[in-house]
Order: sequence, then C-alpha cells, then structure tokens
Amino acid sequence: MNNVHGILLIIGSMAAFALEDMFIKHLSITVPTGQIMIALGLVCGLVFVLMSLATRKRIFDPEAWKGLPLARAGAEAVGALTFVTALSLVELSTVAAVFQAMPLAVTTGAALFLGEQVGWRRWSAIGIGFIGVLMIIRPGLEGFQPESLFVVATVIAIAARDLITRKLDVRVASSVVAMQAYIAVALAGAVLMVFLAQPVVPLQSTQVGPYLGAIGFGVLGYYGIVTAMRIGEASALTPFRYSRLVFSIAAGMLMFGERPDLMTVAGAALILGSGMYTFVRERRLARAMAVAA
Repeated sequence: MNNVHGILLIIGSMAAFALEDMFIKHLSITVPTGQIMIALGLVCGLVFVLMSLATRKRIFDPEAWKGLPLARAGAEAVGALTFVTALSLVELSTVAAVFQAMPLAVTTGAALFLGEQVGWRRWSAIGIGFIGVLMIIRPGLEGFQPESLFVVATVIAIAARDLITRKLDVRVASSVVAMQAYIAVALAGAVLMVFLAQPVVPLQSTQVGPYLGAIGFGVLGYYGIVTAMRIGEASALTPFRYSRLVFSIAAGMLMFGERPDLMTVAGAALILGSGMYTFVRERRLARAMAVAA
C-alpha cells in the first residue's frame, strides 16, 4: 500500500471534480441542463466503453444487465439530474457544502436497509450533520432557496447508488458499471429535454472549452479515485474526500463571485465534523472487530 500517493491522488481527484462542477455551472448559463447531461453522458460513456474494450472486460456480461446494476444506473441518473439542476440554480459553495452530507446518508441507509449496526454516537453525529444541512438550506427562514432541495435529492440518490454498489456482483467490471451510469445520465438528459421542452442550443465556440473542461476533469477525477483506492488504504484516504468542499468554495468565489455567509460556513463545519467523527468511529469499530477475530 502507498498511502502518500493515494492521498495525493484523492486530493487531485477532488480538485478535478470541483473544476468539473464549475464548468457545468458555467455551461448552464447558456445551455439547457438536459443537453449538458446528454453531452457528458455520451462522451464519458464512450470513454469507459473504450476502457472496457482495452482491458478486455465483458460489456455484455449477463450479470451486468440484471436488476441491481440497472437500478444503480437509475439512481446515478436521478442523482446527476438533480445535481446538474442544482448547479444551474444554486451557488457552487452551497451545493458542495450540502453534498458533503452524503457519507452520513450512506451510513443511515446502511443501518435502515442493509441491517448494519449503528450505535447512539454515530446516530448523534448523523443528527448533528442534518442540523448542518438545515443551517445551509434554512427551510422556513429568510434566505431559504427551494432550489437547494435539489442538492438534498442528489444526496439521497447518490447514497442509494453507493448502497446498491455494495451489493453488485464482483464479476461486473468497474468500467462497465461506469459506462452504464453515463448512459443512464444521457438518457435522463434526453427525457428532461423532452419533458420540459428544452431547446437544443447549437455549439458555440465559447462553449467548447467548458465542455472539454467538464468532460476532461470528470474523467480525470474518476480515474484518480479508482487508482487511489487500488494503491492506498480506504481508511487512510477517505477523510481527504472532504477537500472537495474547499476547492468548490474557492472556485465559486473566484469564478462566480460567491461569498458564503456565516450560517453556510457554520453548517458546512457541522457536516464536516460529524462526517469525520462517523469515519473515525467506524474505523475504531473495524479495528476492534479485527482484534476480537
């Protein structure tokens, strides 16, 4: 295991994902969200098709096209739809802050649907993280943006995706799973364009750079995470996923002139703190179980 290189790759991946979000938000000013999803889904899907072929993975393995993998792709599509919509309507820093609650949502889902044991300490941390989310979106208070609920929907969808991933057959290649996800994203974008009657915007020269940036950094971020998890220990790398929030806030401030207020910063701090506590607690429990075995 090479945790130092793994940590550097994770931080680089989080920076890449923050830049992808920035380019998507920039595109959403002039391009319908459905069209953005179609473009990202088709191009990134093609990348993973080529990756599967290059590594001789079975794209049409029957196990990859059963109900569970398709349900995962559906959850990915819903998460992408709500996430891109949120990016087009809400400040980048707010989207990134609420999205950090995703590990807490995964822990909650694992307890409710997978039968995993969660003690009162971790339930308390989850509750504190939820308070942080409420502080950022502020339902019923002045400054509340109903559009921020799209981020909450994204957290739920992506948590469902990750929980389903735990149940996937190990024989299904990661590149095939990623390909399915991006195909689902493209299909969801097409449905969105039809349902909302969004017009097709011809490609303009000023949009080429943002498109390439969103696609390129998205693929780099995914590749970086996969590589990091193969060379480093997940327990050592996971805390550095939270660096995405720092990069997103910086991108929002530099590119869009965003200035997160005190309530948003405080809510983000609660989410990060509760997430880190949950991670540390799970690591201790894993060590205790290993010693007992």
